[in-house]
Amino acid sequence: MEYIIKNGIVYDPINGVNGEKMDICVKDGKIVEKVSEDAKVIDASNCVVMAGGIEIHSHLAGPKVNTGRMMRPEDSIKEIYAKKGLRCGTGFSIPSTFKTGYQYCELGYTFALEAAMPPLKARHVHEEFLFTPQIDVAALPLFGNNWIVFKYIMEKDYKALAAYVAWMLKATKGYGIKIVNPGGTEAWGWGTNVHSLDDPVPGFDITPKEIVKGLGMVNELLGLPHSIHVHPNDLGHPGNYEVTIETMKLLEDVKAKPKIGERWSSYHNTHIQFHAYGGTSWKDFESKALEIIDYVNKSKHVTIDVGQVTLDETTTMTADGPMEYDLYMMTKFKWANCDVELETGSGVVPFIYSRKNPVHSVQWAIGLEVLLYTDTDKVILTTDHPNAGPFTRYPRILAWLLSKEYREDWLYNKVHKWARERTALPDADKEYDMYEVAKITRANQAIALGLSESMGHLGVGANADIAIYEIDPEEKNGKKIEKAFRYAKYVLKDGEVIVKDGEIVKEKFYRTFYLDVQVDESLMNEVLKDVEEMFKRYYTINFENYVVTEEYANNWKPIKIDATNL
Repeated sequence: MEYIIKNGIVYDPINGVNGEKMDICVKDGKIVEKVSEDAKVIDASNCVVMAGGIEIHSHLAGPKVNTGRMMRPEDSIKEIYAKKGLRCGTGFSIPSTFKTGYQYCELGYTFALEAAMPPLKARHVHEEFLFTPQIDVAALPLFGNNWIVFKYIMEKDYKALAAYVAWMLKATKGYGIKIVNPGGTEAWGWGTNVHSLDDPVPGFDITPKEIVKGLGMVNELLGLPHSIHVHPNDLGHPGNYEVTIETMKLLEDVKAKPKIGERWSSYHNTHIQFHAYGGTSWKDFESKALEIIDYVNKSKHVTIDVGQVTLDETTTMTADGPMEYDLYMMTKFKWANCDVELETGSGVVPFIYSRKNPVHSVQWAIGLEVLLYTDTDKVILTTDHPNAGPFTRYPRILAWLLSKEYREDWLYNKVHKWARERTALPDADKEYDMYEVAKITRANQAIALGLSESMGHLGVGANADIAIYEIDPEEKNGKKIEKAFRYAKYVLKDGEVIVKDGEIVKEKFYRTFYLDVQVDESLMNEVLKDVEEMFKRYYTINFENYVVTEEYANNWKPIKIDATNL
């Protein structure tokens, strides 16, 4: 199939295209220089054209997401999705699988990353991917509380650790190294936590500092396309900004060495809003976003995503088990807790972010501070879906960024005065333009994930994943901005029209990306002896039943990496 998208206003930061009126040609699923006279014409006059959006951090599939769905029928009945020709779905903050794919697609997104996959539960994640249409998907296995990781770091055997990471990525069909509350979730198995980088992990002669630094070094030893993806210690606690900056500093001297892609960062800090808190309690709670931003803007090794609070009722879920217990003790809402053998744990707690609540209003303002003051080459839009709010609120966040008037209506008329008194948001004069929107919703993600050869841009040779929005680039009416970005006028995936006039016109299932990292065979064999011994001693399943097998995807997309010369 051939298409020519005519007269669109194109924003493509990777190729330096900033609002040029130009045509985009599509053939056989790729963007090409020209097409035949028989190509179908899509009229994009007075529309903004961008590459398909990329989600770098979301919780959209797997056991904790499903736990949230089961424990919250009130969320399921809150929003029903029923459209002719499509599968019905439910859920506002934790939508069902089909609804998740449909709604990402309606937003113009064509790829989403599940940010916390328990390795032992990887089959569950991939089973849910099987029923998530319209988007490419991938998942990050959790490594920051894994006993075998601890063993090799204590022994300072980083080559063995690298081989174990390579094996785990292939076994779970994972895309990179995720670290959550390093050492803290393991401590939670003993009813405690870690709060600083130098706190010892119970039962192990190891600290969070060694975990982060060790996995960061191994990530570059293997040359993975994405940097380590870190949720630091002490999430959500007043005063935690100091440990956040200290954690970032651990990778200052670790140079990015991806074997594919153009990633320049060795450290990605996720949902930074939850890690930018000052004060000693909720009474003197205040933003320390500017301190974080100052460090990020000066550093050459850090990228961040936001975790923007959207002031909704939502469902929190994370592998940071002790944090979820703290949240339960504060709210007395429902609470689920799980420990995943030698690997990780998780918690799930419903939560209501209120516009009238002083703390929640400061959290809302912190996310916007991060977006407005950080170098736009280093920051990425997320809500840590669903923790700070559902991903379907991205259009509202973009309206806050594109329209100062709309943002200030919320700041001065809808949220608590603490947002004005305890943050620097009132001093933010910046308004985003569409070029910057394209950066924080697709270009930066593609670069950070090592996918910029084929995704996140509209250059010749890229996948024909394209979003067209019916909006004037200079629009300042917040409601109009929200509407335009909530329902794309067109979405093309692999060169096929799957959304037209905001409606899904074709349901299709796409690829599951994972890393196939090759290391020295003799080294791998030695490491597998250790792994099999751990299975015999501790695991409740057999080693042979652990690996995710071929039938767990609609279409696997392995990315091969040669790391045989460690």
